[in-house]
Amino acid sequence: MGPLKFNRYTEDLADLIVSFMLTYRLYADDTQLLRSSSIASIKPTVDRLQDCVTAIRQWCGSRRLQLNPAKTELIWFGSHANLQKIATTDHSLRVDENVIHSVDSVRDLGVVLDSELTLQCHVNKVASACYYHTRRLKQVCRLLGPNAASTLVSAFVLSRLDYCNANKR
Repeated sequence: MGPLKFNRYTEDLADLIVSFMLTYRLYADDTQLLRSSSIASIKPTVDRLQDCVTAIRQWCGSRRLQLNPAKTELIWFGSHANLQKIATTDHSLRVDENVIHSVDSVRDLGVVLDSELTLQCHVNKVASACYYHTRRLKQVCRLLGPNAASTLVSAFVLSRLDYCNANKR
């Protein structure tokens, strides 16, 4: 099924999510549910998310699609103090027999977001990947001319450093 047919096939998913008063992000076959909540209203928020996930699972079943619990993640964003306050309560979701517990970080289109939005995990992963490629390029750059070496550094290192950079020149 091509992208256009897939979009038509799944276009009513947005209406379903909005009916639960949730915000959403759709990218290809990836769906993100978003909801802002105060500490006091965590339980109703979890209940709303659970009801929506259950409805989405039923929606998927009616269209011969599957909701994959193994790829379903739940993350709470907030300050360290607020995250500590909600850590003592159960705020997991269920997809059939599977329990989806909250995680400390998620990957969104190649960017690692941690629950406190420090980006420390993302920076560490990018630095590690760049260091790895720099070491690998060091081995072959002696055999290449400066233009080829510059192209490889740009492709393997600078592209990673500049990915998702909002301050483009």
